[in-house]
Amino acid sequence: MTLAEPAVRLLRLLPPEAAHRWTVRLLRGADALRLPLEGGPHRIAPQRAFGLDFPNPVGLAAGFDKDAEAVRAALALGFGFVEVGSVTPQPQPGNPRPRVFRLPEDGAVINRYGFNSKGLDRAERRLAGLRQRPLPGPLGVNLGANRASDDLAADYATGARRLAPYADYLVVNVSSPNTPGLRALQDAAALRGLLEPVQAALEDSGPARRPLLLKVAPDLEPADIDDIAGIAQTPLLDGLIVSNTTVSRPPDLRSPLAGEAGGLSGRPLMAPSTAVLGAFRERLGPDLPIVGVGGIAGSADAAAKRAAGATLIQLYTGLIYEGPALIRAAAEGFRDAAA
Repeated sequence: MTLAEPAVRLLRLLPPEAAHRWTVRLLRGADALRLPLEGGPHRIAPQRAFGLDFPNPVGLAAGFDKDAEAVRAALALGFGFVEVGSVTPQPQPGNPRPRVFRLPEDGAVINRYGFNSKGLDRAERRLAGLRQRPLPGPLGVNLGANRASDDLAADYATGARRLAPYADYLVVNVSSPNTPGLRALQDAAALRGLLEPVQAALEDSGPARRPLLLKVAPDLEPADIDDIAGIAQTPLLDGLIVSNTTVSRPPDLRSPLAGEAGGLSGRPLMAPSTAVLGAFRERLGPDLPIVGVGGIAGSADAAAKRAAGATLIQLYTGLIYEGPALIRAAAEGFRDAAA
């Protein structure tokens, strides 16, 4: 079985959220039946970051496999690593439907899922089962907080403590635009108050400390970048993911759905997310790993992320329009830019 272009076109005929659900189910089924996909991660431009080895620099971004249902299948498609989540401590349904909108004229998507998650218990069971066999690439777990939580820091710490034994790295996601108040945690004082208990939870989770990354928004002012970069240079963080979706709307969007509320991803995100990536790299110097995500739709975009300072890259929306061939193209673009 392969997710060939005809299958991708067929999935595009479904409403966006239904297409998302069916894609995850098909991948999960392919893994359960041990059906061949591409055979494993592409061995193109291997990287080492956060103390981990990546068979190629292209990862599947969080948001696609929210509940760790299709990890092996995604790696078999060619990804060098997979990030699942965001996982919240308690199950929550997210925002009312419809909450995902394709903007094909712009190669974009708007989503306002709102951290829909089946919760820690379900994720822990799936991840424990997944780890019964070795994975061919690193697995990241993206942590979220419940919408109604009275203690957001405790939510992230709980997720870290419970899921760290099954993850190769963990991500604190404070940049989703669809959970009220979440992006305010990107403030320097709030970030310290959040990350300190998460690091304490990681120390409690076992002898092998997992790398901790922070996922940030593209809608940051220079002062915000300075504040976050300062924290990134402390032992509280091992790297950054730049960036999540944007709440801004470029004036040249053509789709009639461009005014829908939520986070915009895809081609229009490429320029602003890459600019923020470059600003972080300039501020941080060459050593701290940065994962570049946002708007990658071909090899040239991957090369641009690498040129801006990305250590690794991630995809999601581009797959909707380009299909799984984008994985190899992005890996080759990254390799050629690094040469």
